[in-house]
Amino acid sequence: MPHTVTKTCLPEILILEPNVFGDDRGFFFESFNQRDFQQSTGLDVKFVQDNHSKSSQGVLRGLHYQIQQPQGKLVRVTQGAVFDVAVDLRRSSSNFGKWVGVELSADNKRQLWVPPGFAHGFMVTSESAEFLYKTTDYWYPEHERSLLWCDPTVGIRWPVEDVPKLAAKDAAGKVLAEADTFA
Repeated sequence: MPHTVTKTCLPEILILEPNVFGDDRGFFFESFNQRDFQQSTGLDVKFVQDNHSKSSQGVLRGLHYQIQQPQGKLVRVTQGAVFDVAVDLRRSSSNFGKWVGVELSADNKRQLWVPPGFAHGFMVTSESAEFLYKTTDYWYPEHERSLLWCDPTVGIRWPVEDVPKLAAKDAAGKVLAEADTFA
């Protein structure tokens, strides 16, 4: 059975909620089915790589994108919870520079579709989180870019009071006005 799909305030960013079958033994759901994904989203995409990360509370990864060979991402959490964010970096879009944030967790089993042309990142809100994502293109480090997580012109309201734990490349991300963007 296909996922329930909900558009966000950025209509290209989709929340997918699987049909979960559970009882006193546990649960089962299809985390990905190509036919059902295409049916429920209307998208015909091919995934070429799966990634899996684990991070501790307060870690912020992102906001990442590839300026050439951009990746679409289907993301989910298998342990813990994150605040997941996508930012529209397409200059031709009426939503350029706007963002959407969604809680993804092992409990809610939601997935988020982030198409090419968007920066993506997440912040761990639980003690730790395991994050899985499928990509539509391979990782090319020479094309990777980072949008600054705290750019005031974008104005993401992260669920944090202090500076999160960041990789050096994320701390050195560019503000939107200086970032490489898409046409």
